[in-house]
Amino acid sequence: MIEQSKAKRQEIRMLNRKVLEITGIRNVESFDSEEFLLDTELGFLTVRGQHLHMKHLSLEQGLVAIEGSIHTIAYLDGASADKSKGFFGKLFK
Repeated sequence: MIEQSKAKRQEIRMLNRKVLEITGIRNVESFDSEEFLLDTELGFLTVRGQHLHMKHLSLEQGLVAIEGSIHTIAYLDGASADKSKGFFGKLFK
C-alpha cells in the first residue's frame, strides 16, 4: 500500500501592494503597524510595510489577510540569513 503524506501548501496573494492574503498560517507571533511575524507551515514569514493592520484572521482555516502599504515579504531561515549579510557582514562576524 502506498502511503500519501499531507503535503505542506501555502498560497500568498497580493493585490496592488495593498492587500495580502496568506494561507498555511499556524499562528501570528507578533504584529504592529510596520511588521507582522507569522508562523506558517513552511517556516516563519515576515511582512513589513507601513500602516499594516489585520483585515481577517482564521487560525482554524490557516488564513490571514493584511492591509496596508506592503514593502517586504520574507521567510526567516538560517540559510538565507547568511546570504543576506553580504561580504562585510561575514567579514565582521
